[in-house]
Amino acid sequence: MPSRSQEALKKHVIRLIKMKKAETVSDIVELVSRRYGIKEDEVINAVKSLHEDGKISLEPPPVPASSMFEYLLRIESLWFPLALTIIAVTMLSIYLFPQESIFKPVRWVFGSIFVLFLPGYLTVEALFPDPRELDSIERLALSMGLSLAITPLIGLLLNYTPWGIRLNPTVLSLSAYSLLISMVAAYRKFKVNQARLLMEAGELGKSL
Repeated sequence: MPSRSQEALKKHVIRLIKMKKAETVSDIVELVSRRYGIKEDEVINAVKSLHEDGKISLEPPPVPASSMFEYLLRIESLWFPLALTIIAVTMLSIYLFPQESIFKPVRWVFGSIFVLFLPGYLTVEALFPDPRELDSIERLALSMGLSLAITPLIGLLLNYTPWGIRLNPTVLSLSAYSLLISMVAAYRKFKVNQARLLMEAGELGKSL
């Protein structure tokens, strides 16, 4: 950064907010410190000054969920019930819906998501629980790529079992994997969410 003056720093902070690259104090501190090598205290002082001048508003972060169950009831955990819904609808479409019926498109759509997207997506959520680690495009691409690797791998493993590669073992194995990895992802995201909200509360306290 050509100038480390307070005014120049304030402009960078405002630019990050306008570009929607930073929504919390901790986001601002992390981005500015990493990009320009500025001390965290200087960034916090700049945020505090902008708040006092009325140029930005600071709101307290949400209260961290006290339990994993409470976290799963929040809007940011909507992915979890959606994943369970996809698994359930896929199973219903295969085993309960008539084979020749108006439900065939439902079977195709949910079956495709179940096989080609869901296993990889849930694996990505488990490996990268912090939403800041990957952007949406990266998550989408990695989800599809991992699904194309996980599904054949499960099929390969089934080939060496007495059940073989048939519909029932494949569907049940993919369902079991998706359920297990979704629980791992939910737990890891819950812990990351707790830590992040507590850190944001601390950063906000410093800036006020």
